[in-house]
Amino acid sequence: MAKQTSVIHASIVAALFAVLGIGGVVYGSRVALPGLASRHGAGIDAMLDYLLITTGVLFAVGYCALAYFIWTGARRGRIGQRLASRRTELWVSGTIGIAVALVAEGGVLAIGMPVWSEYFDATPPADAVTVEVLAQQFLWNVRYAGPDGQFGRTSSDRIDDVSNPMGMDRTDPAGRDDIITQNAITVPSGRAVRLRLRSRDMIHSFFLPHFRVKQDIVPGMTPEVIFFPTREGSFEMACTELCGLAHYRMRGFFDVVSPEAYEKWLTDQSTPPPARR
Repeated sequence: MAKQTSVIHASIVAALFAVLGIGGVVYGSRVALPGLASRHGAGIDAMLDYLLITTGVLFAVGYCALAYFIWTGARRGRIGQRLASRRTELWVSGTIGIAVALVAEGGVLAIGMPVWSEYFDATPPADAVTVEVLAQQFLWNVRYAGPDGQFGRTSSDRIDDVSNPMGMDRTDPAGRDDIITQNAITVPSGRAVRLRLRSRDMIHSFFLPHFRVKQDIVPGMTPEVIFFPTREGSFEMACTELCGLAHYRMRGFFDVVSPEAYEKWLTDQSTPPPARR
């Protein structure tokens, strides 16, 4: 009776492991990424697909194998004979571990390195739209070079949350036509985008999920990312680094518009508002 109860308990545990392995893969396969809107994002999606498929197969096989061993082991009346020497077991285990690492990590590197080069190491085209983003708790300050194509000087001691969030030097002629926005970036379709990222206070993480763009921003550093939008629309822009109690509010919109709409937007931003009477 005790033996039968032990077998039943082991069978239940084995079934739970099998269901967990297969169910985890089925559930994970139903989670989809947001619609792709950048050129390099296709490579990132291919890398993620490869990684999830290989690890999903290994996950399911491992749990099902564990369930099988539990199920069969509970029915044995005594310890079975050793089938291989300790040296052979170590060799087989090491070989399997290396093979798994090569399949999982080697494939990711093979697919991901070209994407890395395009994303971080590529030389931006001459017509790329350069946008400077200054992160702070809990918003994104955005600056465009304006009609002259040159950014003005900035200094941290000139920063004022109300009148000068970017710390611009008002005496610099190159900065007089710079365009400042908050929590919104607008770029034209058909052109590459070059983002210069800075932080004013702590570590933030700039994230555009539809473009597969994610970059940590560390104070004192100015990382750059280059990518090419492939479709127009308004997309979410968020911070994915827990940066304080109001972290949830640090979001905005990344708008990709037609070249004509972009030129009109630049004109509207550059034109000063009419004076009040």
